[in-house]
Amino acid sequence: MTFDVAQLVEQGWPFVGAAVGAYGTAVLTRTADEGATATVSLGQRVLQRLWRREESRPYLQRAVQGVADDPEDTEAQAGLRAEIRRLLREDDELARDLAELLPAPVRPNESYVASGQGAVTARVNHGVISTGGDVTVER
Repeated sequence: MTFDVAQLVEQGWPFVGAAVGAYGTAVLTRTADEGATATVSLGQRVLQRLWRREESRPYLQRAVQGVADDPEDTEAQAGLRAEIRRLLREDDELARDLAELLPAPVRPNESYVASGQGAVTARVNHGVISTGGDVTVER
């Protein structure tokens, strides 16, 4: 199966950017953090999956370091995205892994409307949706 690498990078960037912003280069080797948000946690998993390719580690480390040094630097961000694109183009299995890890992309013609008190709309929900009232949520 062929993957649109550019789309995978675009899908993954919000997660990757959040993880690098939260942990810097430590995101590459850090163990899972139960206190991390879902966004940061997914970004960490994406980067650690990329980190498994030992021959690419120096390049990935340098690209992550650039973003960690200045998270607002658009050139550093572009450099990390380019490195991720390169890794995915070179390894179909890695691209497949990331495609399975990332949430499905939003389709451009999809729209959702929720109206009225307590109305909820969601394309995908993997948890509890509570609109208030006398609700007890146990996990």
